[in-house]
Amino acid sequence: MSFLTLFLRFCAVLAAALVGLVAPASAANSPVVISQAFQSLLYLPLYVAIDDGLFAKEGLDVTKQTAGAPSAALAAVLSGSATFSLHGPEWAAIAASKGAQVHAVANVVNGAAVWIVANPDYKFNGIKGLEGETIVTGMMPTTSTSLFIKLLKENGMDAQKDVHMIQTPLGTEIGPLLAGQGKIAVMYEPGVDQAVAKGMNVVLSFPKLYGPYAFSAIVTKTDADPANVQHFVNGLNHALHLIRTDPAHAVEVAKKEFPTLDPAVVEAATKRMIAENVYPPDVDITPEALKLGLATQIALGNLKEQPDYKTFVATDIIKKALAEK
Repeated sequence: MSFLTLFLRFCAVLAAALVGLVAPASAANSPVVISQAFQSLLYLPLYVAIDDGLFAKEGLDVTKQTAGAPSAALAAVLSGSATFSLHGPEWAAIAASKGAQVHAVANVVNGAAVWIVANPDYKFNGIKGLEGETIVTGMMPTTSTSLFIKLLKENGMDAQKDVHMIQTPLGTEIGPLLAGQGKIAVMYEPGVDQAVAKGMNVVLSFPKLYGPYAFSAIVTKTDADPANVQHFVNGLNHALHLIRTDPAHAVEVAKKEFPTLDPAVVEAATKRMIAENVYPPDVDITPEALKLGLATQIALGNLKEQPDYKTFVATDIIKKALAEK
């Protein structure tokens, strides 16, 4: 056997060995952390993306953390302990107005995911008909109560004078409602369908009332690794598409993520939010939806003015995700 033949074989073996050494490193997914404000049925698109391996297919190893509050979730991004955060875009807008280099990169909840439920013996005659009534609401600050106060104001009513609000910790509104302390409650899911299961009626849907409304979004630093950000947004976009094309599968993921809840309630709540477009068809954040979502915070004095859409929303990243098949 000639020297040249031996040399070529040696090179082939060496190349194969090097590929074996390099391949695992190149195949390893990039680790990223997302800090969500709460474990919430509203955030189902995130859970579908994780559970179905849609982020992994994009080359990401995603770790989900629960901060317990929107401000804490955003703080994790600002401190560098998380790559992304998930909460209302107003928190990022407030931070950006104070100089923080953050922007919104994807839509997750695009409907004002709040409903008004009432005792079956209560005849709902519109918002003005609530004058003098006792209303069970979540404890401020929360978007559900903020939206309700805004709606009262839009109808010429004063939340302090025209109604009596019983504010309770989020998720406990059903207690006073069922106890008869008030005949009406302003609620999120799955509380809405928990109440429906107890015989209550949905009398007003904020998603139907307001239409596209930027309610919760993915936020990251403006200098975050652009490749990781793009891959994350791509994966989330695929999850949103999957929810629309296979709602039964979305329901199963929701049941897995919330094993202590009544499966029938989880199913009803998930189907309601799909039907009422609370989960958007894709990650796009339109100027109109963002403006409407943040208008509530401006009306309440939490935000001074609308952010500049072109700098606050990463439209280039969103456009690339929308172009992905």
